[in-house]
Amino acid sequence: MNKHKYILTFGLISLGFLLQAQQIAPISKLEVLNRVKEENRNIKISQEAFNQAKAEYRQTNAVFLPNIAVSHTGFTTTNPLMAFGSKLNQGILTQGDFNPDLLNNPSQTQNFATRLEVEQPLINMDGFYQRKAAKSKMESTSLQSKRITDYINFEVDKAYMQLQLAYKAVDVLEKALESAQSNKTIAVNSFKQGYRQRADVLAVEVRVTEVQNQLQTAKSNVNNASNYLSFLMNDNSDVVYQPSDVLSLEVVNLVNSDNVSTNRADIKAMEVATEAYKTMHKADGMAFLPTLNAFGSYELYDDQIFQGDASGYLVGAQLKWNIFEGFTRFAKSKQSKAQFEKSKLEYEQYVSQSEMELKQAKRLLTDAENRLKLTSLALEQSDESLRIRTNRFKEGLETTSDLLISETQYAQKQLEYYQTIFEFNYAQSYLEYLTKSN
Repeated sequence: MNKHKYILTFGLISLGFLLQAQQIAPISKLEVLNRVKEENRNIKISQEAFNQAKAEYRQTNAVFLPNIAVSHTGFTTTNPLMAFGSKLNQGILTQGDFNPDLLNNPSQTQNFATRLEVEQPLINMDGFYQRKAAKSKMESTSLQSKRITDYINFEVDKAYMQLQLAYKAVDVLEKALESAQSNKTIAVNSFKQGYRQRADVLAVEVRVTEVQNQLQTAKSNVNNASNYLSFLMNDNSDVVYQPSDVLSLEVVNLVNSDNVSTNRADIKAMEVATEAYKTMHKADGMAFLPTLNAFGSYELYDDQIFQGDASGYLVGAQLKWNIFEGFTRFAKSKQSKAQFEKSKLEYEQYVSQSEMELKQAKRLLTDAENRLKLTSLALEQSDESLRIRTNRFKEGLETTSDLLISETQYAQKQLEYYQTIFEFNYAQSYLEYLTKSN
C-alpha cells in the first residue's frame, strides 16, 4: 500500500512540475475568435478555394474578349515555293525572278516576318452558359467558405466551454481532495485514540487516492482542451490556456422555427451549385450550335531581322459547325444531365438531414434544461447531507463509510451539475448554428 502511495505521490509531483513548466495564459473567447479568424487553416483553405473559383470565372472572360498575339519569325530557304512567296511578301519581286530556272532553282532566300494576330469571339452560345455556370460555382464556393467560418466559430464555442468545464472539474476535485485529506487526519487521530478501526483509516486513504486520480485526469482534460484551442488558432506554442471567465449558465434568444432556413449559407451553396450543374447541361446542349468568330492579322516582312519594309493585313470571319464528333458531345450532355439530377437529389437529402438535425437539437436543449433543474436540486440536497454528516463525523456520531459516501455523492453532483450547464450551453450554441441564416 505504501509503495503504491509513493508511486502516486511521485506521479502527482511530476505532473505539477510539468504544468509549472508550461506557460499559463489567460484568454477570452473573443480573443480566441479573433485569432481563429486570422489564423485558422480551414478558414484559409476555404478562402483559397473561393480564390480558385474566382480565377476560373475570370477565365471565361475569353467569351467576350479578343485573343491577341505578336510573333517574329525568321527563316532561310531554297524551297522554290517558299522563296518565291517570301520575295512576294517582301515586295521585292522583279521581272527576272520569273525566269523558270530561277523559279525552279532559287538562290538562298531569307525572310523575317513580324505578325500581330487578333481573334475575336462573336457568337459562342456554349461559352456564354459556361461563363454563367462558373459564376454560380464561384458564388457557391463563397457561401461554403462562409459556412465553414460559421462552423469553426461554433467549434470555438464548444472548445472554450470544454476548457471552462475542465477547470471547473479541477476546482471541484481540488476541494474534494482537501476535504478528503482533512477527514483522513480526523480518522487517523481517532484511530490513535482508539475511537476508530484501522479499516476506517484505510477506507479514507482509498478515498484520498481516488480523488487524486480523478484530479490528475481533470488536469489532463485541461491540457487536452487547451491543445484543441491551440489547434483552432494555429498556435504551436506550448501554452496552457485559462479561460478569463468561468463556466456559467447562459440563455440565448434563439430562432423558433420547425424548418431550417433555405438561406443558410451551406444550403444556399448547394442550391447555387445545383443551378451551376443545370447551366452546364445547357452549355453542353449549346455545343451542337455553330460558332462565329472574327479574326485578323497585320504582318511586316523583310529580309533583315526586325525590319519591315513590306506589310499586309488579313481580316475575316469564320462560321464553324461541328456536325459530328464521334458521339463525344452526346455523351458529355448525358453526363452533365446526370450530374444535374444527382445534385438535385443531394440538395433535397441535405435539407431533409438538416431538418432532422434541427429537431434533434431542440430535443437536446429540452433534455438539458430538464436535467439542469434535476442536477441543481440534487446538488443542493447532497451539499446539505454532506454538511450534516461531516459535523456528526467530527463528533464521532457518524460512520466513516457514510461520510465517504456523502463526500463522493457531493463531488459527483457538482461535476454532474457543471456538466449539465455545459450541455445546456452547448445545445443552445448548436441550435443557433443550425438556425443561422446567410
